[in-house]
Amino acid sequence: MSNINPTGAAGGGLQEVMALRRQILDQSDALQGLSEAGTSPVGNQPGPQETAPTTPAGGGFADTLRSTIDQVSAAQARSSDMTSAYERGEVTDIAQVMLARQESSVAFEATLQVRNKLLTAYQEIMRMGV
Repeated sequence: MSNINPTGAAGGGLQEVMALRRQILDQSDALQGLSEAGTSPVGNQPGPQETAPTTPAGGGFADTLRSTIDQVSAAQARSSDMTSAYERGEVTDIAQVMLARQESSVAFEATLQVRNKLLTAYQEIMRMGV
């Protein structure tokens, strides 16, 4: 079933997608703040503030989506690197490793939810009569 307004009004569906996007960005910012405050980068790896490109306020939806996907990819790479470093014995704090893994998992799940909402909105728009 679709969570988008069944009356065919695309505006309601778009508002829901934009609200979900705002929630995801807020959660990502909160996770990034926690990560910056509680962890340090492993070896020569860039910290989260260096891997997350910022977009200007006037950037389009595609730019925002692309930068968000890049942030998710960076979080997954950081998680993978920290896990490998822990396995090699370079990192001894398991909490840092688990935090990085959880952060990448939450970011990936949020990305999937946005994709599902966008796909549902697209399908609803395609069903509309012209």
